[in-house]
Amino acid sequence: MPAPGTPLEQLGFLTIGTFDPADPGPGHETTLQVVELGERLGFDSAWLRHRHLQYGISSPVAVLAALTQRTSRIALGTAVTPLAWENPLRLAEDLATVDVLSGGRLHPGVSVGPPMRWDDVREALYPDTAEAEDFSYTRVERLLRLVAGERASTFAGREGVVEEFSDRVQPHSPGLRARLWYGGASLRSAQWAGQAGVHFLTSSVVKAEGGPADFAAIQAGQVQAFRAANPSGRVSQGLVVIPTDTATAEQRARYAAYVEARTRRTRSPQGPAGLLFALDLLGTSEQIAEALYAHAGFREVTEVVFALPFSLTDEDYRQILTDTAERLGPLLGWSPRG
Repeated sequence: MPAPGTPLEQLGFLTIGTFDPADPGPGHETTLQVVELGERLGFDSAWLRHRHLQYGISSPVAVLAALTQRTSRIALGTAVTPLAWENPLRLAEDLATVDVLSGGRLHPGVSVGPPMRWDDVREALYPDTAEAEDFSYTRVERLLRLVAGERASTFAGREGVVEEFSDRVQPHSPGLRARLWYGGASLRSAQWAGQAGVHFLTSSVVKAEGGPADFAAIQAGQVQAFRAANPSGRVSQGLVVIPTDTATAEQRARYAAYVEARTRRTRSPQGPAGLLFALDLLGTSEQIAEALYAHAGFREVTEVVFALPFSLTDEDYRQILTDTAERLGPLLGWSPRG
């Protein structure tokens, strides 16, 4: 388990890829450039988050397809794709296609549950089948079976002169099933992910579930529960981490205001689900490393995916990623990939 002197094995980052709705092209291009920078800096992975009906990336799989042609080494993931918005069969086709294009670098992360703002979007999303849709773990299980190559059709063979049909998802990417992750915030999700044989993504949100409002202890308990069910599975911790080593005074002030605006929600569970948010980590790399080694959740993992703050500038992201790779990572025992 990570402690001073024990190397961190995998360092990744997450972005939502914000853009101007009046001119979305530059924002999407910035996301591509951020991931390209991450690869040059030696990060192990880059992850995109879904933002449906918002001014962030709504189709990470499409953006990742573009990234397969602009990167060559870095692992590419989604953290996470909410399956309530997806047809598992169609998603399996898209994921397999991008995995083939990437040369086997895709790490899809998924989650379940009703769509965000379900009452507002149900008529547009499922006008005829809303009451029948299953948003439980079985939706993930369908995706896993299809990605693994189990039958998707009762017919395979030739029809007519040139129409050739397969009874499983095409293209088939044999290693993809072993690279699927589940993003969960509850103890039940951690246990289910372990039992399902997928990897486990934690984030800066957990469910308090009636216990003490101690984010780090809850996250650590979830990781332990996952490992009890799947000792060989991978676990990645996700927090918002903002090193300020080379930041300008103006950047430090902006980052501090960003963290302050988000701090109130970390003090107690929020909403009917009792969601507990992690405190964003802001400071020099030395200060952040000290805070991480004191964090019970971090001490349970050897992989991290640090989330970039929302709505900052291109220069801010370059500074944060560069300091993370060149200063914070080495303090955690991590070495950049060539």
